[in-house]
Amino acid sequence: MAQTAIFVPFLGVMFLSFLVWTYMYVRRLHFFHVNQVDPQSFATRASAMSAAPDALQNPSNNLQNLFELPVLFYALCLYLYSVGQVDEPHVICAYLFLGFRAVHSLIHCTVNKVIWRFLTYAAAAIALWTMVVRSVLNLWMGSA
Repeated sequence: MAQTAIFVPFLGVMFLSFLVWTYMYVRRLHFFHVNQVDPQSFATRASAMSAAPDALQNPSNNLQNLFELPVLFYALCLYLYSVGQVDEPHVICAYLFLGFRAVHSLIHCTVNKVIWRFLTYAAAAIALWTMVVRSVLNLWMGSA
């Protein structure tokens, strides 16, 4: 398997962050314009939370969430590439992580059904932790 195969889902998660970021700002700018809101009312997270409805905050919360577990995913993908351990199970898990994170973002930014969000978040996390455990075992077995 080509070691660079891991970079498709890697860049996919980055592109997902870009899409959520864009959606968040389109929603905010529209809200500012339609409701004649002073953008200064969004100066801090606390003031933004009190100035806007939950539906407007969801994309922002989701974007913040895309800088939590995905950071581990990015680091792990770079590690796998650098040590030449990209294989089919890792790539499958990486695509699963991307897919479930995309569905999670869609849910979080739209209907925001918590149980659906939780299930997709958990599925993505399982894919990521599977990659981590496999990597640790490969490192441990290789050095034994």
